[in-house]
Amino acid sequence: MSQQGVLLDQDQFCCSICLELLKEPVTIPCGHSYCRSCIEGYWDQDDLKGVYSCPQCRQTFTPRPILRKNNMLAEVVEKLKTGLQTVSPALCSAEPEDVVCDFCTGDRKQKALMSCLVCLASYCETHLQSHYEVAPLKKHKLIKATAQLQEKICSHHNKLLEVFCRTDQQCICYQCVMDEHKGHDTVSATTERTEKQSQLMISQQKVHQRDQEREKEVKEVQQAMDSLKLSAQTAVENIEKVFTELIRSQKKLSEVKELIRAQEKTQVSEAEGHLEKLKQEIDELKKRSTELEQISNTEDHIQFLQSYKSLSSTSVSSDLPSITVQPLLYFGDVSKTVSDLREKLEDFLKGESTKISTTDVRNKVGSRIGEKNQRTCRIRKDNIVDVLLPPEPKTREQFLQYSCQLTLDPNTLHRQLSLSKGNRRFTVTLHVQPYPDHPDRFTNWYMLLCREGLSGRCYWEMEYSGFQVYISVSYKDISRTDDRFGFNNKSWSLTCYNGGYCFRHNNVKTKVSGPQSSRIGVYLDHKAGTLSFYSVSDTMTLLHRVQTTFTQPLYPGIGFYIYNDTVELCNL
Repeated sequence: MSQQGVLLDQDQFCCSICLELLKEPVTIPCGHSYCRSCIEGYWDQDDLKGVYSCPQCRQTFTPRPILRKNNMLAEVVEKLKTGLQTVSPALCSAEPEDVVCDFCTGDRKQKALMSCLVCLASYCETHLQSHYEVAPLKKHKLIKATAQLQEKICSHHNKLLEVFCRTDQQCICYQCVMDEHKGHDTVSATTERTEKQSQLMISQQKVHQRDQEREKEVKEVQQAMDSLKLSAQTAVENIEKVFTELIRSQKKLSEVKELIRAQEKTQVSEAEGHLEKLKQEIDELKKRSTELEQISNTEDHIQFLQSYKSLSSTSVSSDLPSITVQPLLYFGDVSKTVSDLREKLEDFLKGESTKISTTDVRNKVGSRIGEKNQRTCRIRKDNIVDVLLPPEPKTREQFLQYSCQLTLDPNTLHRQLSLSKGNRRFTVTLHVQPYPDHPDRFTNWYMLLCREGLSGRCYWEMEYSGFQVYISVSYKDISRTDDRFGFNNKSWSLTCYNGGYCFRHNNVKTKVSGPQSSRIGVYLDHKAGTLSFYSVSDTMTLLHRVQTTFTQPLYPGIGFYIYNDTVELCNL
């Protein structure tokens, strides 16, 4: 411990010019101290200029300051020298991390205290004494012992590198300041270190801040994934409960059908009994009507009166049983109950379908969460529940069944886009085209929209060439001045360039991998909320699929990046 204290004191009380302990120390006006002979020799070189500077802080003085001995500093230096001489060599044995003395022999080498910039060697306390006692060696430059001795020495002047040249951005010695770096912007290595240290701290703070931001994003993404999984699991459990109840309802359906058929059988049986009685009574009434008519036609008065008396004793009963049959009203109540159940189930499934949308989660997670194909459920009028699972096309022939013919909306065309091939091919030119003013025209970006607003199942293809193009769909009310396709929540865009693909929506970029092709196919199922991009060659390769909820018709659009970019609407 005592040895470490001595080394610290010696380093603090060395002259920065000769690098030795101060001899007759003097302090100049800026506060730095030097050997009297060293600072006088340094200022002798500035006599012609008449301006004198501090070798460390570069502060200038006019006229030349009068030097006075710093008595307190001289006493401290003398005590320091005495302390160095009384240190026991046994305490200076070299440890593995220490610089060893170059002149010690044997297995146990001593720890080096100083390194000589002239001898280019390091010395322990014992072997260092010659540099304090031998006159020629006293002039050598000593520094604190270092293992990187050669790295601290100027290769031109064999002197310590203590100055930093900002002009050439390199460490130099004081002799270099007077020679090849004369007139350059130079400061002490300590000063430059202080400034660079400040810049390093700023960089560290930025890195730390960026790291915290990324950690926060990781937590948000993880939370979004957990929330999505929980939501999906809850939805699955709810749907399972609903369909479990529906399966149970199949048994109830059989019971209801049996009850209806039993009620039907009972009422039909009763009605048939009433009907049989009515038929019998009708037959009797017809027979009586015939007898009455015969009597009425009798010409003999006596016979008429006798016959009438016998018939009048048998009166026709007017108390007939009433028969009320209302099958439509009765079974209508059952139909209404089932209809109400169907409507409630329809509302429930519509609500669940809305909840299943993963658009918000995907904007946070981006490409970090994979998307699953979703199926749509629809309630049909002629059944209680009808679940549809519409298949998505797989082959190009199947996609072509939904092909639509697209045409340019000339009112949207940017003025530096030229037309060819029947207004189906668009190219960025250097010349402004004489298109008339129109509020729908894009003005700040090379873009256009098609006339057709799509809201069903549609498929189209585009052929591109050049540096970079954007195959897109958009709502019609997208800004014509500020927004690019994909940089807002009103458009979805696949960027195609020589290096590959990427997808962008609401300014969230997603890297897309897939085979390079100059032809891109786009498939839209508006009701299902599905938008898919395909690389079209001999086969159809899915590049990226979007699953969301579209609230407006979608208009196919194209964006361009630079001169000579070209896109053509393909005839299918």
